[in-house]
Amino acid sequence: MARPNFIVFLTDDQGYGDLSCMGATDFRTPHLDRMAREGARFTDWYSNSPVCSPARAALLTGRFPGNAGVRSILAGHRTATGLPGHVPTIATALKGLGYRTYMSGKWHLGLADESRPQNHGFDHWYGFMAGCIDYYSHIFYWGMNRRGPGMNPTHDLWEDDREVWQDGTYFTEAIASKAIDYIREAAGREEPFFLYVPFNAPHYPMHAPEKYKGRFPDLPWDRQIMAAMISAVDDGVGEIMAEVERLGLGDSTCAFFTADNGPSRESRNWLDGNQDPYYGGTTGKLKGHKFSLYEGGIRVPGIMHWPGTIPGGQVLSEPCASMDVFPTILSAAGGDASGYELNGTSLLPYVADGTPPAERDIYWEMNKQTAVRRGPWKLVLNGQLVEGAPAEDAVHLANLQDDMGEVTNLASGHPELVDELTACATAWRDVLEKRWRNEFTAEESGTVTH
Repeated sequence: MARPNFIVFLTDDQGYGDLSCMGATDFRTPHLDRMAREGARFTDWYSNSPVCSPARAALLTGRFPGNAGVRSILAGHRTATGLPGHVPTIATALKGLGYRTYMSGKWHLGLADESRPQNHGFDHWYGFMAGCIDYYSHIFYWGMNRRGPGMNPTHDLWEDDREVWQDGTYFTEAIASKAIDYIREAAGREEPFFLYVPFNAPHYPMHAPEKYKGRFPDLPWDRQIMAAMISAVDDGVGEIMAEVERLGLGDSTCAFFTADNGPSRESRNWLDGNQDPYYGGTTGKLKGHKFSLYEGGIRVPGIMHWPGTIPGGQVLSEPCASMDVFPTILSAAGGDASGYELNGTSLLPYVADGTPPAERDIYWEMNKQTAVRRGPWKLVLNGQLVEGAPAEDAVHLANLQDDMGEVTNLASGHPELVDELTACATAWRDVLEKRWRNEFTAEESGTVTH
């Protein structure tokens, strides 16, 4: 049997509730809805971080972010360090199995030579390497609003490590177009392929052409732009999957869709100089948003699609995470997971046969926040609702099966469970901190520069 192809779609700052298959009622995402309908939709899918660089590191390496060497949002200057060269990625593993490997979209895992995509297993890649760009000029501009010297705006669009200029091209559409080019190249070679498609939408700045905004004329302005940006992503996913089908690769292609973290409320979304929070994205019933270890910052959409191999129409509720993508793909490709350090687990038995993953704890850390999920229980230590604000609670315990919004703090009623989960989360973080000091010497920027 021919080895399967793999596509991983990733969005940026997308809320749990911002797909129609995830409950949005004010706009539609028909192509992603179809993927969910024909495959498996995960109700409890998690990013491994509430911010983007660590989340991307976890997805590509199958590790908790701290074990991959990326714990914070990485700087955007052209010598910024990032994902260490010795840490293997999905692309590295699949390239070793004879796969063609491609990326089209946002990298944000470092610009130093060892951290660039070509040094992490990608044969060809297209996109930008910092945390955000203008969607039409492709200029990274974040440092302009910093007090003091700041950073000059920097053009940030590349193909195979060569700078390219495509002024005026809406970047979401450019990502999809280049991804289709890569699929056609791989099909012509008759080799299996891995395609990583990290969209930067709906990350700020809030840019969308009129043809997408016009689909939602009755929505409030901030919500309309967000819906338009997601609609452009949905079209791109649809075009990519249609090309896969046109080439006769539908049944032999496994695709994932997820997001890097919850929605942003950063005032800079509008680039208008005002300091008002942005309210365009929604977490549905979840509490918190980007930067927070409450559910709204880390629980995100999750879809897996593989016609003929996994039954369609599945809605799966076991806790799963982006670090599971690497071992799932490796297993499906016939690779040997024992040769890799992995914190995730293969989901193939779950999606193909209905066998849930073995019970496990899933951990998160972000600055002073630490969290753990075990079964239906979720413990958050020093949980923040808003970046930079004091912790809402020193200890917060929720039963997510009964209270997915973490409304009621059950800590006082379950002291033994709180003690046990606190000890586990603290021990996990202590080991991570020790490893960080001893192994990973990559410079962290210390500032949020997306």
